[in-house]
Amino acid sequence: MYFFLSNLSLLDILYSSATQPLMLYNCVTGNRHISFRKCIFQLYLFVSLGGVECILLAVMAYDRFVAICNPLHYPVVMSSRLCAILAVTSWLSGFLNSVLHTVITANLKFCHSEQSINHFYCDIPPLMQVACNPTKTRKVLMYVISIFLGFTPFLYIVISYIHIIFTIRKIKSSEGRWKAFSTCSSHLIVVTIFYGTANLNYVGPTGYSVEFEHLSSLLYSIMTPLINPIIYCLRNKEVKGALKKHFRHSYFKI
Repeated sequence: MYFFLSNLSLLDILYSSATQPLMLYNCVTGNRHISFRKCIFQLYLFVSLGGVECILLAVMAYDRFVAICNPLHYPVVMSSRLCAILAVTSWLSGFLNSVLHTVITANLKFCHSEQSINHFYCDIPPLMQVACNPTKTRKVLMYVISIFLGFTPFLYIVISYIHIIFTIRKIKSSEGRWKAFSTCSSHLIVVTIFYGTANLNYVGPTGYSVEFEHLSSLLYSIMTPLINPIIYCLRNKEVKGALKKHFRHSYFKI
């Protein structure tokens, strides 16, 4: 669990770093220009890291599934080798999937040499809106790829938690049920926040105001990486104990 949490922490740092530094620079300096190459590179990083998080959350759901539904075999099933393979697969899948999105978006034609994008960062929907040739074929292809990478891990997470819930219900003591549920409650909260904001941003109903679209984008790109470590720290006794021990040790050193 802690191995996958370290991957999630690194992912959140990179995820927010893909958009926030340039966003802050634009707000401070007032210079809101970005070259086409930088825009496409930012798009590639943002979509890649979003895809990695989709798969990584599914991998973490499998980890919780094995821990609760098959606890006696957990050390054997979730070996160091398997954990490393799952982590590498998550990172590679996200970055390889983003290549298709980036190539399709980069081949769009824009009507003017200097185009205004009504958004905080370069993303697929705002670029498709200002393109001169956003054909239905391109849109359908991009939606199919997005649904495959986003919906398939989400479906696996739902199936895993159905098995987890049935297993927890078989535990006789209320203390045992609460202990089993508390081990996956943090992950469940993170999944809800991530997929909830992502659906609002990409596959939600159309017709929302521009302000609402900007708010959902901020929640998806900034709030989710910010909230993840807070959730796991507040919900995990081992993390809180390690922090207390660290600060107590530093205090006595001072």
